[in-house]
Amino acid sequence: MRHGYAHHAVLALAPDADAGAPGAAVTVALCGHWEHEPPCPVAAHHTGVERVGDELHLRILFATEPHLETRVRGDIDRALEHGELTGPDGATTRWRLLRSGLREPSPDEAAHLDRLIRG
Repeated sequence: MRHGYAHHAVLALAPDADAGAPGAAVTVALCGHWEHEPPCPVAAHHTGVERVGDELHLRILFATEPHLETRVRGDIDRALEHGELTGPDGATTRWRLLRSGLREPSPDEAAHLDRLIRG
């Protein structure tokens, strides 16, 4: 049975860079491509972003089986550590991972996590 989890990351990203690129990189790592048919094969997920100056804060919610949690977190971190993604328009967005790790889901995220768990 799937459980819901949260992961937080902070990236250095130029103000004019594509803020969606790091989330797309996470989707590529978890699903093989940013455009794919549902369901996500390993972990249903959602990436929220918030710009704070030259930083991009990512909040990644995901649902997976408990024995896959460590793998999913590793895949997320490797995608963000890679630091770049070339989009469909051929433009490459680059960033630097500043910090990343486990976060407890907030009460406000419960409904979203429930939707991810149910698929």
